[in-house]
Amino acid sequence: MAQKRSPKRNYPDLHGLVLLNKPKGISSNLAMQKVRHLFKAKKAGHTGNLDPMATGLLPCCFGDATKLAHLLINSDKTYIARCVLGSQTDTGDATGEVIKTHATTRLSDDQIERVTAQMTGPLEQVPPMYSALWHNGQRLYHLARQGVEVERSARTITVHHFTCLANTETHIDFEIKVSKGTYIRTLLEDFAKACGTVAHMSALHRTQSGVISGEGMLTLEQLADLDDLQTALLPMDSALTEYPAVTLDGQQAQDLIHGKTTACPGQDAVHRLYDQQSRFMGLGDIQSNQLKVKRLFLKSYKQL
Repeated sequence: MAQKRSPKRNYPDLHGLVLLNKPKGISSNLAMQKVRHLFKAKKAGHTGNLDPMATGLLPCCFGDATKLAHLLINSDKTYIARCVLGSQTDTGDATGEVIKTHATTRLSDDQIERVTAQMTGPLEQVPPMYSALWHNGQRLYHLARQGVEVERSARTITVHHFTCLANTETHIDFEIKVSKGTYIRTLLEDFAKACGTVAHMSALHRTQSGVISGEGMLTLEQLADLDDLQTALLPMDSALTEYPAVTLDGQQAQDLIHGKTTACPGQDAVHRLYDQQSRFMGLGDIQSNQLKVKRLFLKSYKQL
């Protein structure tokens, strides 16, 4: 009996990014799969996982753009986070069970400013048990659900800014920009501890990932309502604007396509590469006026 051909094999080659405003209540992977289904993209991935309760910017990558995922995952992120004082949960957020309470449920603006200033810059953070990190072949959250707690090593993170947006009777809203691998719910727990109380995170919304702003992100409903989905597809190089650009002549471009190093004056750094028709080719590294390939995106390049 003949095997059924997988429908996704008939999907077109699609290259670029879509900025999704991830909805609350579903995983990042499910959200990305919904976008992939709308676009009928053959190859897809996302950059920077958001917990099911979180919302906001989730760049979805198609085709060659999936090769950029590691660059975006490793970038700084900015969030709007809501902190509820006076109760701590086992998960650190509103999805967990309350395990500790404290009478202090309101802080002064001065106290908030003083403590957030102390927590800005390099910090040591112990990852939470409810996380996807591995321990002896098991995810930590699997162990946590069994009531098992294991020792976790602290990791160095950087809090670039930790700004209070609103201080109300029921919650504090913060805008927080952090380095990769930072757990915002743990940061809020540590903030509360420094203030002599406890807390949990009740909402999280990502607004920035590296150079990508969430201003242009679209919801699943907005994407489904578009007459032309291609208008929501961003070029791959829009996610790489922190790298300087260099335009190659015909010989240089051919050298790189054939895996050769080529002469190219410029500052020692990774560059975005463009041909003479301003078509994006990939990334290259210039060292001592010699350019070598870091990553070429030939499938998408040949479609231009």
